[in-house]
Amino acid sequence: MTHYTDIAIIGGGLAGSTAAAMLGRAGVAAILVDPHAVYPPDFRIEKISGAEQIGRFRRTGVADLALRRATLASENWIARFGYVLDHAPVHQYGILYDALVAAVREEIPGSVPRILAKAVAITPSEDRQSVVLSNGDTISARLVVLANGLNVGLRHMLGITRTITSPAHSISVGFDLVPGGGPSFPFPAMTYFQERASSRVPYITLFPIGDRMRANLFAYRAVDDPWLRSVRHHPAETLEAALPGLKRITGDYTVSGEVKVRPADLIVNSGTRIPGVVLVGDAFCTTCPVTGTGSDKVFTDVERLCNVHIPRWLSTEGMSDTKIAAFYDDPVKRACDAWSLQKAWEFREVSIGRGPYWLAQRWARFAVSLGRGVRHRLAGPLLATRSLSPDERRDIRGLTESS
Repeated sequence: MTHYTDIAIIGGGLAGSTAAAMLGRAGVAAILVDPHAVYPPDFRIEKISGAEQIGRFRRTGVADLALRRATLASENWIARFGYVLDHAPVHQYGILYDALVAAVREEIPGSVPRILAKAVAITPSEDRQSVVLSNGDTISARLVVLANGLNVGLRHMLGITRTITSPAHSISVGFDLVPGGGPSFPFPAMTYFQERASSRVPYITLFPIGDRMRANLFAYRAVDDPWLRSVRHHPAETLEAALPGLKRITGDYTVSGEVKVRPADLIVNSGTRIPGVVLVGDAFCTTCPVTGTGSDKVFTDVERLCNVHIPRWLSTEGMSDTKIAAFYDDPVKRACDAWSLQKAWEFREVSIGRGPYWLAQRWARFAVSLGRGVRHRLAGPLLATRSLSPDERRDIRGLTESS
């Protein structure tokens, strides 16, 4: 069978599902191709936080359901050396990646068919693209949106060159932390920063997802470092050795459930300006999970593509590489990509860099956090009486209705 459409989206993770929801709601003919009827558990994005990141998500128009299902934290403790530096007001949402994708998929209208298969070949042209699926079907589309993350097969067939610019740039570790001395921890959420650069652990972030306290621990280590085996098999002991002052705030704790470890390479692709094919999210380039900018890149890519470029491209004949180049040259996308890459290198250096400059940078950040904490304590009465924004009122109302 051959399916005819305007847009074929390959990959049903966060980028692909968001694109399918946006295009379907805009009345654009699209098909989503992914082998999973229900997206499987995957250790990726587990938190969306900050006004800028949440704003990027909301600009896609499909954020409301996911944010209602997430766990909202309005305060995040900032701590180091066993001391709380700041009770920072925040707007952050904890949600597991598969639950996030599931919520976005519910925003996809019925007008967008979903085919449970893999794309095994793409033949591009300046007019229509042919996509061969693993179930024997084909898709004829004006544009193929490649949103299949780190899968390299299709990109290799298209002649796209993949370059790893920083192998195992960082290591992400995910697990649940359970209080040992009481029913709950004393903080709503917390970011605890490194105590010494030699531990190569920049920070751990603790945040609620439902009734669980989720922990994301980050490290800068090689994939063959014995530390990774230690954190898999003895997570609590390894955490205490890396951040010994943490227990002064948390009290006794245990690690519950599966410990997930994910090395992250920094990857860029070249030769992507192909007629009729556009790459988004990790399929185009990756970022470092330590900085938390991966979702910024996904939301920016998909929002610019679906709100700006695809409507322009479909208004005229053909799908030349000149059209595709307009997306990659989009100033908003380029700025987000550059900012994300800069943060990946800068955070690594400020965390483990040697020499007096980087030592001074670490102490300067400590002083900034301490100063912000003083200001927040002084401004406490004012913050307590300020009016809530419309978004905050909507989020609180959604939580109340769902509880």
